[in-house]
Amino acid sequence: MTKKAPPPIVARRVIWLSWKLVVFLSLALCALALLRLHSQPDLSSPSPSRVRPRISHYILDRPSKIAFLFLARTNLPLDFLWDTFFEYADVANFSIYIHSAPGFVFDDSTAKSPFFRGRELKNSIQVLWGESSMIEAEKLLLDAALQDPANQRFILLSDSCVPLYNFSFIYNYLMASPRSFVDSFLDMKEGRYNPKMSPVIPKEKWRKGSQWIALVRSHAEVIVEDEAILSVFKKFCKRRPPVDASKGKLNINLQKQHNCIPDEHYVQTLLAMSDLEGELERRTLTYTLWNQSATKMEKKGWHPFTFNFANAGPKQIKEIKDINHVYYETEFRIEWCRSNSTLVPCFLFARKFSQGAAMRLLSDGVVGRSDATELLDSLP
Repeated sequence: MTKKAPPPIVARRVIWLSWKLVVFLSLALCALALLRLHSQPDLSSPSPSRVRPRISHYILDRPSKIAFLFLARTNLPLDFLWDTFFEYADVANFSIYIHSAPGFVFDDSTAKSPFFRGRELKNSIQVLWGESSMIEAEKLLLDAALQDPANQRFILLSDSCVPLYNFSFIYNYLMASPRSFVDSFLDMKEGRYNPKMSPVIPKEKWRKGSQWIALVRSHAEVIVEDEAILSVFKKFCKRRPPVDASKGKLNINLQKQHNCIPDEHYVQTLLAMSDLEGELERRTLTYTLWNQSATKMEKKGWHPFTFNFANAGPKQIKEIKDINHVYYETEFRIEWCRSNSTLVPCFLFARKFSQGAAMRLLSDGVVGRSDATELLDSLP
């Protein structure tokens, strides 16, 4: 006996119900997936701009690189010296990033060295000394360098910095240590801490130090991803207005305003707030000679001494290289310069150097291939 086909109306009804069931199940699965996604903690906290590859604890199948991060006003006046420095390096072991004035381009007409051409950030900002824009520029450099997974060390340098050793020595020095090098100490005297920062930034976590830092990748990520501490700095850590001779006695009142220099406190305080001081060598790798000076309208202040051709000779450079400890008066602390328990020179770089001083270093072979080979053997 042959079965009868179902009426057309019944068949259409079955198909319609089947589609409804499929749509319902699809919506239910999507809702379940979204629920599970929002219920999980945010482990990565990526930068709002873009997601970076997190490879701090992974083994790379290529050489680890040092990211050289230059903060420049416009061009790099000492690029001829750095050209010799990078010439003797393997290009697989370093990368270069430059924050300069917005719109400034490093090309054949502005850069003597091909290593710097095209290395400027496209999203640079206008930077004012003593303002939060300085630390924002630092964060932009770190963010750009973090896009390359091979970058494992990050060195912040000024446009007047010079290397004191050749590339091989500096590379081995940094890679031998699992720590960041961040000059950080208690700020007990200058009163730069603003009580209005509390409770976000408690006074016991307030730190001061040099802005010239060398970071491992995980610490660079902490700095780039921070927004909370930066927002407090923008609001409450501001440089008091500079002395203006045209304002006469009004300067006396202006100089009573709270004074804070963000780039001398931000990284140090942020890492202390993040309980990372135990992972630091609490010293800078960049030597600066400070000179105390004053004007009629100002109290005495400290300013970096500028080296010229006459005072950048072998004797002066050797004196810097021979420094093996740093004393921190506010903490009564001596910081011995070590790499994995081995005593090493404290400083790899120095500032501020004029073009004449840089030419002296170049002629004396400071950054040449054979520089400091005897010291390389002392590194683990």
